[in-house]
Amino acid sequence: MSAKGDGSPVELNAAGQRVFLVTLSITQIIEQESLDVSVFSSVDGATWGAKSIVAFPQKFYTGESPLLLDLTAHADVKFVRAHWEVARWGRGTETPMFEFGVTLKEIPSDILREARAEAKALA
Repeated sequence: MSAKGDGSPVELNAAGQRVFLVTLSITQIIEQESLDVSVFSSVDGATWGAKSIVAFPQKFYTGESPLLLDLTAHADVKFVRAHWEVARWGRGTETPMFEFGVTLKEIPSDILREARAEAKALA
């Protein structure tokens, strides 16, 4: 990617749970640039919220970053999509260059139950 953009909408209707693991995987980057990735939601897949529902911290290096997306309080959300902004500064070309991907995986109910039980025990 060399400019800001949006990923394809992902429909959530088939999801049994409303909790997801979003993973940002940056495989290639050049120096003196930054990547901002956020997730937006939609009720109908055509109209998107003005604000993101979750965002990764700004990234400057390759690697993987996981993020929890909990939509249990947002039953109306039927679609999500990634949005990214890129910036470049310093010497050389002014065009940013990133290779990255964003994945969304539903967290299985048994893992959620176990994590909630552990969190409750620690509280």
